[in-house]
Amino acid sequence: ICGVFRVDLGHMRSLRLFFSDEACTSGQLVVASRESQYKVFHFHHGGLDKLPDVLQQWKYCAETHLKDQVADEKTCMQFSIRRPKLPSSETHPEESMYRRLDVAAWLRHLNALGQVEEEYKLRKAIFFGGIDVSIRGEVWPFLLRYYSHESTSEEREALRLQKRKEYTEIQQKRLSMTPEEHRAFWRNVQFTVDKDVVRTDRSNQFFRGEGNPNVESMRRILLNYAVYNPAIGYSQGMSDLVAPILAEVLDESDTFWCFVGLMQNTIFVSSPRDEDMEKQLLYLRELLRLTHLRFYQHLVSLGEDGLQMLFCHRWLLLCFKREFPEAEALRIWEACWAHYQTDYFHLFICVAIVAIYGDDVIEQQLATDQMLLHFGNLAMHMNGELVLRKARSLLYQFRLLPRIPCSLHDLCKLCGTGMWDSGYMPA
Repeated sequence: ICGVFRVDLGHMRSLRLFFSDEACTSGQLVVASRESQYKVFHFHHGGLDKLPDVLQQWKYCAETHLKDQVADEKTCMQFSIRRPKLPSSETHPEESMYRRLDVAAWLRHLNALGQVEEEYKLRKAIFFGGIDVSIRGEVWPFLLRYYSHESTSEEREALRLQKRKEYTEIQQKRLSMTPEEHRAFWRNVQFTVDKDVVRTDRSNQFFRGEGNPNVESMRRILLNYAVYNPAIGYSQGMSDLVAPILAEVLDESDTFWCFVGLMQNTIFVSSPRDEDMEKQLLYLRELLRLTHLRFYQHLVSLGEDGLQMLFCHRWLLLCFKREFPEAEALRIWEACWAHYQTDYFHLFICVAIVAIYGDDVIEQQLATDQMLLHFGNLAMHMNGELVLRKARSLLYQFRLLPRIPCSLHDLCKLCGTGMWDSGYMPA
């Protein structure tokens, strides 16, 4: 009746202990054989700090037992403990200067007409401190370019009325399709949307329960977007992007137009099309070469399969939403949406994950499929705030690099304004 979980430690390649908090009390224990990896224990609420001492004793016993065996066999027994740490010397010099943007701080950025003054300072504050949950619904439409920073309160209210009318017209266009058009739409779009929305963020109170009207709102937004932008239509993963926006903005029409802004203006949203993903990976490979050469050299040693970097495709497609708890993922979104000093901060997030959690990949010379398992096992067990701090530090260090040409020289123009500077849009 009860399932039995069994791992043959005689075929174990390594035993990895990952801490997911800076206090090093929570995390997971992973056993890796030559063929697969198994998450054996999860410590969500502490206690993992007691286990390393026991495992260190086990490691000593194992090494003593294996001392007479050939060297090749010894290398198949590895034990590692990964503690996520970021020395103060590796943090951005302005890291501790900004607090979370709360109501009072937000109001100080608005003048009497409701216009945002000194937009750059606002973006910088959000980049370092994030946005308090209580005002996300008000600030996100600015970050997603639904509202312009120069607009007054009255102009924004007029825009909302106009956009609500446009949204109604888009929905009416969808509802008035001919039977033949509707059959094609159902086959190409609606069938997938209907499957996805019922399993998106259902643990969130906002979408929980049967017959939840918010799930239907999300469904209408996605169907209407496919009508509004038939060239993109709908692809799996879009519901993961819409759901948090709807839960914060709360209005269906406003959420729709925020999502339009996200898809139009935010580079780190990658479509599943091969050419879009390849462009992201091209930039990321070059950034790794410049900032984390050892990991880049390991990818090169694996050949074409390694350079495809399959382990980070989901990071880019879903904007890290499946890698971190929602609160931390949304903080990462806000830092990317701030477009402070770069429009490509999401790539620095990728490098930060590799820098903090990728040592085993290099030390154990993991193959492509093992790398995929390694980083997949880290999902929801990484420290989002630590990754953010590391990414900000990497951006700071990158901008101090000697002005040397790289293989992306014509794109990023390290000697001047280029793709790494906020505002640049590649052709």
